[in-house]
Amino acid sequence: MVRNVIGSALALAGAASAVYSPFRAWYDGRRGSDYRVQDLFGGITDAPTEVGASIVLPYAFAALVALFGVMLRSRLLVALAGPVVVGFTVLWMVRQGQATGYLAVGGGLPGLGEGVAVALGGGVLLLLAAVVMRGRAPRVVGFQEPGYDGPPGGAGWYPPEHPAGYPPADGPHAWAPELDDTQRLPTSAPPPAYGPGPRRPRPDPYGADPYGAAPYGADPGRDPFGDEWRGP
Repeated sequence: MVRNVIGSALALAGAASAVYSPFRAWYDGRRGSDYRVQDLFGGITDAPTEVGASIVLPYAFAALVALFGVMLRSRLLVALAGPVVVGFTVLWMVRQGQATGYLAVGGGLPGLGEGVAVALGGGVLLLLAAVVMRGRAPRVVGFQEPGYDGPPGGAGWYPPEHPAGYPPADGPHAWAPELDDTQRLPTSAPPPAYGPGPRRPRPDPYGADPYGAAPYGADPGRDPFGDEWRGP
């Protein structure tokens, strides 16, 4: 998570630098937006151009790809935007060197401006962001036993015809053997002794029986708690 946040911040900074660089001075005070896209392939000229047809176009495309890469957390898209920015900057430097015969930085001669440095820095940031980003986490699919798709008795429970070899005969997932008709519990059990209906009087714990007999074979003359003997 932290790597994705840091990588996204680097990618956004690189994309912003790539779009901003053509509006700075590239060579001898001339801005990058004053160079046509076809000049990169046919040679540098002094022909005027509009922003929509200048080298701003490839840098804006690279920034858009990097933005989609950040949104989708795709390292591939972010890594693709970096070489586009660096490649077009290097291609412009080659064409400018062919047109002027040399490339200089400072020294009192017409040379490269800060816009070139910003463009190269943006491309490096995009490549670094692709290295730092972790990307999407792999999707983990949980284990699911064959034939199971819900709680017992619910929708999707085991079909009447079990798959071949299932349920297992032994092991921790083995099923208990099914009961036959002689082992099944009766569907209707007798009502409890003290359930709803006419209540039977409870037996006297000291042996007195409302029906005239000692309950459960107890001796009517003995205290059930064993602390008293009542003779006849």
